[in-house]
Amino acid sequence: MSSVSSWECEGLDQCLQDVAVEARELYLDPEVPYLDLPPSPLDFHRSWVSPNKPVIIRTAIQHWPALSKWNPQYFRQTLGEKEVTVAVTPNGYADAVHDGKFVMPEERTMKFSSFLDIMERKTQPNGIFYVQKQNSNFTEEFQEIIPDADVEISWASEAFGKLPDAVNFWMGEEAAVTSMHKDHYENLYCVISGQKTFTLLPPTDLPFIPYGLFQPARYHENAEGKFDVIDEEGVDFVPWIPVDPLDPDLDRYPEFGHAQLLTCTVKAGEILYLPSLWFHHVQQSQGCIAVNFWYDMEYDIKYNYFKFMEAVVAKKNDVFKRKNKNIVLQ
Repeated sequence: MSSVSSWECEGLDQCLQDVAVEARELYLDPEVPYLDLPPSPLDFHRSWVSPNKPVIIRTAIQHWPALSKWNPQYFRQTLGEKEVTVAVTPNGYADAVHDGKFVMPEERTMKFSSFLDIMERKTQPNGIFYVQKQNSNFTEEFQEIIPDADVEISWASEAFGKLPDAVNFWMGEEAAVTSMHKDHYENLYCVISGQKTFTLLPPTDLPFIPYGLFQPARYHENAEGKFDVIDEEGVDFVPWIPVDPLDPDLDRYPEFGHAQLLTCTVKAGEILYLPSLWFHHVQQSQGCIAVNFWYDMEYDIKYNYFKFMEAVVAKKNDVFKRKNKNIVLQ
């Protein structure tokens, strides 16, 4: 690797930048487009899934009773005494890099009525609270309200040729933020109440997105009301993205300056189709309620090409690190 010349590294870097530029010129939309009606399975697959492009569908869940029923009063009647799993952090960032570690939330079990008190700001406990357990918690923990929504998106299930792997329920505070990451799922994200703002980057922007390996840890509130960060022992380091796309440190991550962020806001009654392997960062309004459907992606040539690019980027970064180390030593 040390025999690779500087101009070869720069040439490779330019090739990777060209991939992102050409993707935007050839097929990516400058903004996330809208559909006023749900697509047919064929059109959904042909126009959005196959080219791996996001889209917002405006009227696909208007038949869900949840749109009119899901509010604090209804939840108190149907779920008030139910024990649910809640993620708690000091800063709103669960599953994110903090002080050089990948820190996960403290998970607590509490009555849903107590959680609603926090959402309505009737109580102000220490920390930021978010129902976000991603284990198909809608079907596993919230059986009482399943009749208010569908457990699949029928035209998506037909297009994908499978049922969703997981259906998740989300509700949390405005300060709860999802740090930038990607998933190996086709994601149908349905907002029931409030709104979510997604900051997106396509898979072809991978060369500009910094990754690192981080010690996994977990928040834990101590007796004094402060949050300790406790290392998780005996587990592998976690690959994660340390940059905040809304306030990037370009001195530390200059390549991120080439990324072109795509931002969209998904409002109540709308679905965002978020394709597999797209990088996303998520913010929300206070008490926002959502349900999302994860369909496992196809591990086809698209995935092969992504893994190839991932390996090339890793090799390029390794070469630059070695060269910079040699320069320092000289």
